[in-house]
Amino acid sequence: MTAAQVTLLGVRHHGPGSARAVAAALAALQPDVVLVEGPPEADELTALAAEKDMVPPVALLAHVSDDPARAAFWPFAEFSPEWVALRHAADAGVPVRFIDLPAGQSLALGRRGAELEADPDTDAEAGSESGSDSGATFGADGASEEQEEGSGVPGGTSGPAPAPVDPIAELAAAAGHPDPEAWWEDVIEHRAPGDDPLAPFAALAEAMAALREHHPVERRDEIREAAMRQQIRAARRAGHRTIAVVCGAWHVPALAVMPTVAHDRALLADLPKKLKTELTWVPWTHRRLSQHTGYGAGIDSPGWYHHLYTTPEQPIARWMTKVAELLRAEDHPVSSAHVIEAIRLADALAVMRGRPLPGLTETLDAVRAVMCDGSDIALALVHERLVVGDALGEVPDGAPAVPLQRDLTRLQRALRLKPEATSRDLVLDLRKDLDAERSRLLHRLRLLGLHWGRPVRDSVQSTGTFRETWRLEWEPEYAVRLVEAGQWGTTVLGAATGKAVSDAATAELPALTELAEHCLLAALPDALPEVMRRLADRAALDTDAGHLATALPALVRTLRYGDVRATDTSALTAVAVGLAERLCVALPAACTGLDADGASVRRTEIDAVHQAIALLADTAIGERWAGTLAALAAREPHGGPATGVPGLLRGRAVRLLLDDGRIDTAEAGRRLGLVLSIASGPLDAAGWVEGLVSGGGAMLLHDPALLGLLDTWLCGVPAETFTDLLPILRRTFSSLETGVRHTIGSRVAAGPLNTSVLEKGPDVEVDAERADAATPVLALLLGVQRPVIPRQSDCRAG
Repeated sequence: MTAAQVTLLGVRHHGPGSARAVAAALAALQPDVVLVEGPPEADELTALAAEKDMVPPVALLAHVSDDPARAAFWPFAEFSPEWVALRHAADAGVPVRFIDLPAGQSLALGRRGAELEADPDTDAEAGSESGSDSGATFGADGASEEQEEGSGVPGGTSGPAPAPVDPIAELAAAAGHPDPEAWWEDVIEHRAPGDDPLAPFAALAEAMAALREHHPVERRDEIREAAMRQQIRAARRAGHRTIAVVCGAWHVPALAVMPTVAHDRALLADLPKKLKTELTWVPWTHRRLSQHTGYGAGIDSPGWYHHLYTTPEQPIARWMTKVAELLRAEDHPVSSAHVIEAIRLADALAVMRGRPLPGLTETLDAVRAVMCDGSDIALALVHERLVVGDALGEVPDGAPAVPLQRDLTRLQRALRLKPEATSRDLVLDLRKDLDAERSRLLHRLRLLGLHWGRPVRDSVQSTGTFRETWRLEWEPEYAVRLVEAGQWGTTVLGAATGKAVSDAATAELPALTELAEHCLLAALPDALPEVMRRLADRAALDTDAGHLATALPALVRTLRYGDVRATDTSALTAVAVGLAERLCVALPAACTGLDADGASVRRTEIDAVHQAIALLADTAIGERWAGTLAALAAREPHGGPATGVPGLLRGRAVRLLLDDGRIDTAEAGRRLGLVLSIASGPLDAAGWVEGLVSGGGAMLLHDPALLGLLDTWLCGVPAETFTDLLPILRRTFSSLETGVRHTIGSRVAAGPLNTSVLEKGPDVEVDAERADAATPVLALLLGVQRPVIPRQSDCRAG
């Protein structure tokens, strides 16, 4: 029997040139088995690569069965050599096997705390954009950290780990090229197919062997390579005669020469116990491939690579056409002449720079100069949409999935909410059943930590409680979040309910009020009673005025949802009133002795509480709150700042009482006169004015006495003190409406303010007939009587 022929195809992960070379080599070799670098537990999932509904980019997801947060991804794009190998095996009907360390052992190696292990080869061997195969571990927050010295790796020493090697940078330096990426693109990506499809792999293997002679190999690499050799031996024992191995080029020299079986068994003997894992396919995105941290693969330009791989003929001309289509869609004036000139410029730049064909750098330089008129803003759009791209893969229904994932998929189809990688706004009218269900789903997912939709609160379209605006953007990591959330339930409703009940057990008062609001928004009737019980208990014990002031507005907001969402909010009313009563007692003392920053924070809280109490529609608590504001306004700092309420809060209390009609402008003017007297400090007086005026300065126009008092005080402030007051004054008056500022300025510029003239106003004769014509329309708007619409002649007279 002839010996098995093993052909090693060393690649750069996610490289279109390597992908084309692998496709040509496999077509020439016609192997009877294909071995691919990856977790062996995924062998039974390889058949799904042939499904028509499997659309890259996709990724293999492995997670520990009893700890879903411990997870790793192996991403594949259409231009990934490994994906090409999987599709070739499926089309040729030959078996395909993964040969790396099992995912259960890979996840057990080199772990620290709550970090998530990511296969370093997904970042990229043979020097991808993110560097060499360095054995990095990635935390749950996406921050990259180097593996601990000698920790978790069998046979590891206590000395420093070998410095990571960037093979492409080393080879480019040996060739005298300063830019590793440009060198790789010229040598590999732009290489025309030759007569021998295996020649590039032989040359790359020789280069990697030379590099490994001068750079120490990490212990983790040695273990992984031992596992790969064991899998190659298993393929031989299975009777395969033509074996093709697709792996990172860095590993090729170690797989080319087989040591003894005993040697490899010794390397693998001390591996930690294999963790029980579950694997599946999940959709991936080009944007995630472009990221260098977290679960990214460090590919700077996946959209460009996808174009190079899928457009072998005239790639530059077709790329420029895509750019022109994009810019035209964004209303940029780009003609066919622009496209022709950009192609010529890119070719000329390549010649000037000594490159065989234009690369991405030359292409973007030409686009900026010709199509974008030198604008980096338009070029940023090209980079985002085309160089990186917004592709989102698809996975067939037959892929394994946790019950929670299947329920979410069902709901997405039923509610016609398709996950998309690009950001888009969704406006919901909660009076419609479909939109109300969509809102509940998005709120439930937010409770589970899946922020697929984020509320847009400042949208013009989101006025009123019946309308919501969401910004939707799907992220691949949500697959892990769904697995984690599976501990709370098998459906989205059940999981959100379980998560809310669990969170309520340990949440403080402000968090509990937000949780109660979320339970109402998400329609979780089984969770709300427990949350409300916890909320009542916390509210009865919490004495922190800041907590109470933060909690009350959130509670009152939830009371507004009953009308539109048909939700019973009666249980919240008693709790909200109780919070308001306790706040009325605690607030005056909490406003004493505050510095400028503390007073500013407390002022914001007072404004929010004032609005909340107005919405409660409880007369008794409204009166108590008015008394609290009056007490705040009267607490002058006679013994120094530590003995009284800051001027900002006293002035704000007066303004809120004035707005509610509990004091008149004469009383407000009297208090302003007292504050602006010589007895008060200028800084305290300026804060009082800020509290009074902020939020609307029309009162200064309608009450000339107030404006006159303020003008007289400002004119009398000493020069050395005025400089200290300027920041407060600028902040105060910059917040006023533009028209109010202009009118105040014109009145002050006209000369000393004569309050008697201002009070009298200009001598204008009133046209009674025209005023009477507008009265019925005004009555209609105010709803004070049955309108009598004036005749057309009367309207014309007006």
